[in-house]
Amino acid sequence: MDEIKLIQDARRGDVDAFNLLVEAYQRRAYNLAYRLLGEVDAAADATQEAFISAYHHMEQYRGGSFGGWLMRIVTNTCYDERRRRKRRGESSLEAITAEGELTPRFLIQDHDDNPEQQAQQSALSEAIQSCLNALGDDQRIVAILCDIQGYDYAEAAEIAGVALGTVKSRLSRARQSLRECLRGIGELLPGSYRLKEEE
Repeated sequence: MDEIKLIQDARRGDVDAFNLLVEAYQRRAYNLAYRLLGEVDAAADATQEAFISAYHHMEQYRGGSFGGWLMRIVTNTCYDERRRRKRRGESSLEAITAEGELTPRFLIQDHDDNPEQQAQQSALSEAIQSCLNALGDDQRIVAILCDIQGYDYAEAAEIAGVALGTVKSRLSRARQSLRECLRGIGELLPGSYRLKEEE
């Protein structure tokens, strides 16, 4: 895939070219939205909204990492959704019934695992998501970008819209908070996922 050509074509209004870009980035964008929002449906809606926004604002892309630019739009869309939720409250029936649906099937890495391994991976994913949800927005985004999605510090700084040093300090605090949170719920995790000190 020639990403530069697809971007040029998409900037000229070529929907097919943009759709190919969506296919290339949709999984990463959804995973980011899911980790920021913690709900399957909300993440799907935010991802779709972010891609629509990106398409309508392609002229604002100024070069550099297209993925970084796109993930910044996803991040902003998720922050907008979180602000809307705070204004109207989160006691919707959808939020209550989504509790058991925290782990989308495609987040499980190995689809050949036996049911016990899948259950363990699901428990770990739910524990991590719960601990991520307990972080403040500033720490959550850098933890997701660096430790879950694998961006380097510079890319994470660009996506989060902060300085490189800020990413490093927030990530350090986020990792410490996540470590403490996971220690606190360690007994709920399968033995193979417990922190060494827990055993």
